[in-house]
Amino acid sequence: MAFTHKLAARLARLKDSAGIVAALAVATIVVSCEHPATDPSSSIAQLVVSPQNVTLQQNQAEDFLAVGFTASGDSADIAVSWSATGGSIDSSSAGKRHYGHYTSATCGTFTVTATSHPGNVSTAASVTVTGCPLPVASVSVTPATATIGVGQTAQYAAITRDAFGNPLGGRTVTWSSSNPAVATVNGAGQATGVAVGSATLTATSEGKSGTAAILVTNVPVASVTVSPATASVPAGQTVQLTATLKDANGNTLTGRTVTWSSDNTAVATVSGSGLVSGVAAGAATITATSEAKTGTSAITVTAPPPGSSQFGHVFVVTEENTDYVDVTTSSMPYLMGLAAQYGLATQYYANTHPSIGNYFELATGQIISNNDSYSQIVSVDNIVRELVAAGKTWKSYAEDLPSVGYTGGDVGNYARKHNVFALLSDVANDPAQTNRLVPFTQFATDLANGTLPTFSNIVPNLCNDAHDCGLDVADSWLQTNIAPLIASPVFQQDGLLIIVFDEAGGDNTNGGGRIVWVAVSPKAKRAYQSTTLYQHPSTLRLILKGLGVSVFPGAAAGAPDMTEFFTP
Repeated sequence: MAFTHKLAARLARLKDSAGIVAALAVATIVVSCEHPATDPSSSIAQLVVSPQNVTLQQNQAEDFLAVGFTASGDSADIAVSWSATGGSIDSSSAGKRHYGHYTSATCGTFTVTATSHPGNVSTAASVTVTGCPLPVASVSVTPATATIGVGQTAQYAAITRDAFGNPLGGRTVTWSSSNPAVATVNGAGQATGVAVGSATLTATSEGKSGTAAILVTNVPVASVTVSPATASVPAGQTVQLTATLKDANGNTLTGRTVTWSSDNTAVATVSGSGLVSGVAAGAATITATSEAKTGTSAITVTAPPPGSSQFGHVFVVTEENTDYVDVTTSSMPYLMGLAAQYGLATQYYANTHPSIGNYFELATGQIISNNDSYSQIVSVDNIVRELVAAGKTWKSYAEDLPSVGYTGGDVGNYARKHNVFALLSDVANDPAQTNRLVPFTQFATDLANGTLPTFSNIVPNLCNDAHDCGLDVADSWLQTNIAPLIASPVFQQDGLLIIVFDEAGGDNTNGGGRIVWVAVSPKAKRAYQSTTLYQHPSTLRLILKGLGVSVFPGAAAGAPDMTEFFTP
């Protein structure tokens, strides 16, 4: 159809429209009713963008329309590119209508621009984005300063405000301390006094910070309370006491030094952590002291019931013919490591020479014979008799023993003089007990299966007990075969291991010379060394008494107790 309208009239119709619907209608009229410009190089007189001004919420979208006109008022066949100073915009075209699909981002006023190609004519529209939260302009912390004691707490609060001073809610606040060694602060603004001194606490939100001061003082201990206030404990057992410290306001104090003492250590002792050990029947007062303030607990120690056991399992390994000084200065690092960690008797002496009399002392409390070829059956009271009478179990694990129940003489590296259990009448004359003489290979099986007896006599062969081979060989054997025992749960619960030499190599002092004796147990005092003179009957007494047996064969009945090595 013929073009009869002026360009100004068309533009007025476009500009007079209130929204994009009217603009689209105008564009339709232009495209359908006008003769389009067919010359691509036609000069672009104007690029019309609609709407010209728009207000959006954050993240809201808006479509802009651009139509180009030539100087003669015809719609131009052009391409249009879009840009925006904020937010994002992409484009699409339908004939000579060109769309800019705009999405708002942050709040503010932005410009959307359409540019024609060719012609490079640009027209801009204005976009205002509202509804964004106001940024944090300042952070204040209350209280501005606080004083607390070590171990006490103080609550701080952070207030965020906008540029007009209005409080802002729902903002993330992080807390920090300038000196965590003095005071710490958690994510909720709660400060805790750690040590005497001062620190600055900082609250930060959206890059703005506020601070407060904290002073930590050493609030003095005003009272010490020990609980339980009274307790009864059997001799050989323990009870845990706890000291509670409070300030003058009744607030509980932590991190203070507490010392413990007993007024009667012959009845009860107490560790640095308040663990009380009953020693003997009687009464004792346990005192906890902190900063000159004290609290007490009355402890009554009762006698243990008859036949009660200190140890659940006892193990004895006997080594051969070496002076004390030769062992302690030799290449036996494993054994001496155990001695340094647990208990060492520095004045322990064998009873006689040669070997067999010492083995009999350990089993009967008597020398019986000093003839290493002795082969008679011995009927005196002995360790097996008393163990069986008390309902305890036993085995003698002998390395290179030919077979279970073997009671004969020496075979290969097995020496019967080192396993005198085979000569005890209670063993030799009772098949059930004879079968408790077993090869050492059975030991690992019994340990793994949880079938160890109450008492285990362990007999290395003539090489591994240092009789025929070096001390380094004996030490290696101990580490290989005894270390797994010590590490086992059954031993760590209530075990006792004694490693002792039968006699000295070149010393006759007190009959058999000075030798090494080591006690290993979870109940042993750590790094303990005794200077008390002991001999083999004391070891026999310790074995039986530790297992709750109250009858001691031979010289063991009057031998010195070895309880000093252990915590009750």
